Amino acid sequence: MERTLLIVDDEPVVRETLGALMVHEGYRVDMAEDGQAALDLLDVRGPDAFDYILCDVKMPRVDGLEFLRRARARGCPSCIIVMSAYGTVDTALEAIKLGAYDYISKPFKTDEVLLTLRKAEERSRLIRENRELREAIRRQCSVESLVARSPRMRAVVDLVRKVADYRSSVLILGEPGTGKEAVARALHYSSRRSNGPFAVMNCRSIPEQVLERELFGHEPGAFPEAGRARPGLFEEAHGGTLFLDDVDGLPPFLQVRLLRVLQEGVLRRAGGTADIRVDVRVVAASETDLRDAVKQGSFRDDLFYRLNVIPVTLPPLRERREDIPPLVDRFVERWSRETGKEVSGVSPEGMELLLRYRWPGNVRELENVVERAVVMAEGPTIEASHLSPWIHDDGAAVFPGIGPEEYSVKKVVARVEEELIRRALRKTRGNRTAASRLLEISHRTLLYKIKDYGIDL
Repeated sequence: MERTLLIVDDEPVVRETLGALMVHEGYRVDMAEDGQAALDLLDVRGPDAFDYILCDVKMPRVDGLEFLRRARARGCPSCIIVMSAYGTVDTALEAIKLGAYDYISKPFKTDEVLLTLRKAEERSRLIRENRELREAIRRQCSVESLVARSPRMRAVVDLVRKVADYRSSVLILGEPGTGKEAVARALHYSSRRSNGPFAVMNCRSIPEQVLERELFGHEPGAFPEAGRARPGLFEEAHGGTLFLDDVDGLPPFLQVRLLRVLQEGVLRRAGGTADIRVDVRVVAASETDLRDAVKQGSFRDDLFYRLNVIPVTLPPLRERREDIPPLVDRFVERWSRETGKEVSGVSPEGMELLLRYRWPGNVRELENVVERAVVMAEGPTIEASHLSPWIHDDGAAVFPGIGPEEYSVKKVVARVEEELIRRALRKTRGNRTAASRLLEISHRTLLYKIKDYGIDL
């Protein structure tokens, strides 16, 4: 890739010497005798005409610092390196403040100029790669990346697109595996906040005291291991979005603190005394209807209203079957690339099975099934035989492990019961009291059945 360089210096000898050196190093070089001539050149060629600019400070008409000021005002993105024989620390600092990348004192050695340019090139490369990476992430995670062939998912996409640019809180509801985090990312990367951070926290995955420190940070001495201050996710997500998954698992004392952030835009670190202002959009998610938690008294009604400004309900995969073929195509492409196998599609018989299955694990389960099928495939097409065994029997759609030749009511009921208990324990993270409530059986009965089925917690 050709590198373009502008040399701005009122001394012809310096211009010619540097020009010859830079041409030898592979740059395409232009020259200007002072700042005004350089500005005129930018007006003719465009503000982004040059990758790099070497600019003297002491020049007639328009000096180097004034050139810097005017070039940046014109939107010039070039990496500008300032040179001066009359340099002081103050001049160097002023140049950096005005947007210069670096400062070189005259007389300089050619190696010094080349080293500074190489460092500038490395910086430009990193900035370019970072920009390209951000753009790739934006394309992969924006609202356009959501598969929405079904009417219900098209309605979700339309809503996400409509509300993306606003700071209003969003509450995403849906079964496990429906893609709640994917929708949260789409909200972020389709909004004006897309250049800001996107932070994720699962409110059930860690102990309460650790969760407090993770969300709100802490000051030195807040707890025995706190040797220094540390910002929490709210501060790290400043200017961006914080996604709170399983928000119904937030303990009551943290619900109060979250409410204050949503209402006032300020937080206080654990062990701290000063308020810290943050600009964060909160997107929360729950597998259950928070209204039930409000009725039971486990979730604050005022916090629910703050989070539920814009509710988004994701349909389960069994209610959006039109989306299964494009989702399969996406997962086949992804896992073919990951595994290095040349798998391009699914046979009609295989797709019929995928469309018939009821997908209790939703999109997450579909991806896992496709991953396995890609690994098992022996050619360019996934056949029905490559799909997971339970996909072949519609009766096993909800309770894997019940084969098509199983007719014993006693055995089927036992397997269904065991599967429901395992699901309830997974959903409650092993909390047997909460699981018994989900199963609508007594805590004592649940303990006996856990023992009978040999379920490990």
